[in-house]
Amino acid sequence: MPLANANQNNNPPPAFANTAFDVVAIAASAGGLKAVSHVLSYLPTDFPAAVLILQHLERSHPSQMVNILRRRISLSIKQAEEGDKLRPGQVYIAQPNYHLLVNSDGTLSLTQSPIVNFVRPSADLLFESLANSYQNRAIAVVLTGTGKDGTKGVEAIAQRGGMVISQDQETSQHFGMPSSAIKTGIVDLILPLSKIAETLIQFVQEDRG
Repeated sequence: MPLANANQNNNPPPAFANTAFDVVAIAASAGGLKAVSHVLSYLPTDFPAAVLILQHLERSHPSQMVNILRRRISLSIKQAEEGDKLRPGQVYIAQPNYHLLVNSDGTLSLTQSPIVNFVRPSADLLFESLANSYQNRAIAVVLTGTGKDGTKGVEAIAQRGGMVISQDQETSQHFGMPSSAIKTGIVDLILPLSKIAETLIQFVQEDRG
């Protein structure tokens, strides 16, 4: 399914200071809360990129994910809202039953457009919009989960020059999403959960000139 609103963007938003990548988008499903918590807990408070978290949740119930994560991590965290401007060091959590999109002006949009891969929010739509908006300054991370959501999205990230990281099978509670991404052949790094945060720090802070 093509992404509505995903016009090719030849002028990405201005880059953040002191960072090689401006946005890290992390997608997870079954087993994801523990995995997401682990990654975020090892990112420093001065992490120079914005972080987007998409966790598949029950669509009919309010999410407690923000409150849970606030008790576990030191980064600033909020539920993503329409029009939010991406800022370095801020974590944005996708709302249940709304697709989360990244716009070419560096803001976020929420939409209840049709369900994709049986889910809403969809990692495919998030990653595709991020690829179109931030091109080679985006990192997509696929963590534990069932199904194949995120697979088309990581291909879009790779095509626009961004980086793709997948959790490995040994540390994934459910390997469906990571496995599907890995089978595309474009995943840059397949890592155990314990190595993902330090790798993000390394690459985000790397000087790419």
